Amino acid sequence: MLMRMGGVVLRYRGRQIDEVQLESVRRLIAQHPAISRRALSVMVCEAWNWRQANGQFSDMICRGLLLALERSGCLRLPPKKFSPHNPLAAARRKPPPVEVERTAIRCSLKDLQPLEFQQVRRSCWEPLWAGLIEEHHYLGYCHPVGEQLKYLVFAKERPIAALGFSSAARHLGSRDRYIGWSPQARKAHLHLIAYNTRFLILPWVQVPHLASHLLAQAAKRIASDWQDLYRHPVHFLETFVDTERFQGTCYRAAGWVYLGLTTGRGKNDQTFKPNRSLKAVWGHPLRRDFRRQLGVEGP
Repeated sequence: MLMRMGGVVLRYRGRQIDEVQLESVRRLIAQHPAISRRALSVMVCEAWNWRQANGQFSDMICRGLLLALERSGCLRLPPKKFSPHNPLAAARRKPPPVEVERTAIRCSLKDLQPLEFQQVRRSCWEPLWAGLIEEHHYLGYCHPVGEQLKYLVFAKERPIAALGFSSAARHLGSRDRYIGWSPQARKAHLHLIAYNTRFLILPWVQVPHLASHLLAQAAKRIASDWQDLYRHPVHFLETFVDTERFQGTCYRAAGWVYLGLTTGRGKNDQTFKPNRSLKAVWGHPLRRDFRRQLGVEGP
């Protein structure tokens, strides 16, 4: 989001840019007129100590910020040297169909076990996850932004379910009130929340209580898996449930807490009027002291 007010030149993805910072970017460009835009973004991140939660520079976000500054007329970037290959462009294409056994599975949860819960992000199993989500989840496949984990669940070497988690929503009123967040605490600790973006049990799998069991198993391991991949844990889970389709029964059975309803407006809404179905917001603390871990002071 771009705006001008007071001493703030621009607001971009939660970061405020003032005249001092803007002038520092102008100086870097003047000192290095032949620099590439990618190298410039790294230099800006280094000068501002702008890092992700895992310690890496936020150079991708910084590049978007630099483009926003140029489009607003605040500065002129060095000429574009080349258009690098964008791996996300390929990721936005629909995944190809995948072939899996579709024989009906109807049994008790006890008879279905043992289950194998496998984290498949950055593995050879990731295309299978994407293909199953694209074909069988009502929302289809969409490449998540930011940190993310993807799980496949197998029973006797057959995939039966898929779950996806990604970075949390930046602003979510019912969640923030439940946690007790101030704007400063939310900004500093948002990376410690994961958003359940997809939950799919394949349509030929009909096993009572399976959904709540899988959600409970995911909650037991996700903090450790997030730590392994991104060098920090998560302490709270959130998700949205479309109230026109579902009641959230499996989330309630797995110990999740109903937090409230969304406003029915998308994150880029400018009309302040509902333009989509309401979503129920559900949350799940992963430890007793989750509020303290998320920066909330007090008992």
